[in-house]
Amino acid sequence: MTMRPLFALGMIVGAALSAALPAGAQALKNHNTDAPVDFAADRIEVQDKANRAVFSGNVHATQGNMILDAARMTVAYTNQKSAGNPSVQRVDASGGVTVHSPDQTARGNFGIYDLNRRIITLLGAVTLIQGSNTVRGGRLVIDLNSGRSVMDGSAVAGAAGTTTSAGGRVTGRFTVPERK
Repeated sequence: MTMRPLFALGMIVGAALSAALPAGAQALKNHNTDAPVDFAADRIEVQDKANRAVFSGNVHATQGNMILDAARMTVAYTNQKSAGNPSVQRVDASGGVTVHSPDQTARGNFGIYDLNRRIITLLGAVTLIQGSNTVRGGRLVIDLNSGRSVMDGSAVAGAAGTTTSAGGRVTGRFTVPERK
């Protein structure tokens, strides 16, 4: 492995963690994307000619107070350098994707972060939990440009041509504070 892919790994995991916060754009603003990234996986493969890196098997990445767990994470990048590192374009996570922040947890079958459009998407059996509040749906889309987050229950195309459940509604439970 050359030095270029080693530098790419740090940039790739950092972009993946920065991308993964599912609970809304406001919380993402508070996340320190400059913090060091620690990661572990059963296997890491840098496919330099294809401009991608694949992390597989119990992928666990942390940056600051954010944690991303998934069975697999693929990062697509270009050779255009930003601060000496490859430019990450897209991060795809699959297999029990879970993102933890100090006060929120989100789960889904797939996670996608389009860095160019600044859009984060969780797909398939999405659950978002904050304290005792829970929201469930088929897809969660976070637009980091506008700060808008939308959960819907519609069927959408997933990774590798798979499809999440058809139809569906958004369901949830919000707790009401006890009045005294």
